[in-house]
Amino acid sequence: MTAARKIIIDTDPGQDDALALLLALASTELDVLGITAVAGNVPLALTEKNARKICELAGKPGTKVFAGAIRPLVRDLVTAEHVHGRTGLDGPELPEPEMPLQDGHAVDFIIDTLMAHGEGEITLCPLGPLTNIALALNREPRIATRIREIVLMGGGFFEGGNVTPTAEFNIYVDPHAADVVLRSGVPVVMMPLDVTHKALTTRARIAAIRALDTKVGAACAELLEFFERFDEEKYGTDGGPLHDPCVIAYLLKPELFTGRSCNVTVETGSELTMGMTVIDWWRVTDRPENALVMRDIDDDGFFTLLTERLARL
Repeated sequence: MTAARKIIIDTDPGQDDALALLLALASTELDVLGITAVAGNVPLALTEKNARKICELAGKPGTKVFAGAIRPLVRDLVTAEHVHGRTGLDGPELPEPEMPLQDGHAVDFIIDTLMAHGEGEITLCPLGPLTNIALALNREPRIATRIREIVLMGGGFFEGGNVTPTAEFNIYVDPHAADVVLRSGVPVVMMPLDVTHKALTTRARIAAIRALDTKVGAACAELLEFFERFDEEKYGTDGGPLHDPCVIAYLLKPELFTGRSCNVTVETGSELTMGMTVIDWWRVTDRPENALVMRDIDDDGFFTLLTERLARL
C-alpha cells in the first residue's frame, strides 16, 4: 500500500478553501501534517478561526492549525468580504471552534517540519496569498530543496484577472511573495483562473452534495450557494468557479487536469498590472520553465471526486 502523501495546507478560508480542506481531510491518500493560516480573503484572526471550524466540521479536531502572516510582505492587506461575507465563511451557521490554535508561528512550523523530514517528502499546498511560504523561503533558504513541490491556486492568463483586469486575487494580495515563490527553484504546479473557471458549482452539482444528507453535505451546499452568488452575477453562469479544491484534486487525481510547463513571472512594479502572472504559454521568450500551469479540467470527474469524498465525512 502506498504511503499517504505528506502535505501542509496554507490557506485563508474562504468558502472554496473550506471545500479544499474538507476534500483533503476526507482523503486517506493525504497526510495533512498541519494547516497554516494567512491573511487574505479576510483578516488573519478570522482565517485561523475558520480553519479550525472546518477541521471540527470534518470531525478532525486533532489537526494542527497555526496562525501566520497578518499582512503581505510589502503592500497593505486587501480582503474580499464582498465575496466571502463578513466572516469569510458566510452561509451556514458554524459553531465557534473548541479545538485550540497551536502555539508558535505558521512560518516556524513550515520551516521546522520541512527540516525534520527528508528531501522531497512534503508538498506545500497554498490556497491563498503566498506570504507564509515566501517568509519561510526567505528565512530558511535550505527548505527549497526539501519541498517535493508547491501546488498552488493563483494567477491567470487567458482568463485575465478577477480582482483587477489583469490580476487574480491571491497573487494580487501579495505579488512580492508570489515572486519569491516562483523564483525559488522549487517545482511549482499552478492552478490559475484558466482552469478553475471551468469548475462551476452548477445547481445540479450542489444538489448532489446536499443529497448526501449529512451535516457536512448540508454545510457545503450552504457555503457554495453563498459563495457562488457573486460570480453568478459577475459572469452570468449557472454556478461560480470552485477554485481551491482544484489543488487537492490534483494531488488525488492529476489525470483530471492538463497543462504545460512554462515560465511564469509576476508583475510587482506597475500599479496598472500589479499582481499579473505573465505566463509564457507559447514559449516566445528564453526565460526558463518554472511552473506546470494547468489550463483544462475534467469538471465532471472533479465534482464526482469531491462529492464522493465529502460523503466520507
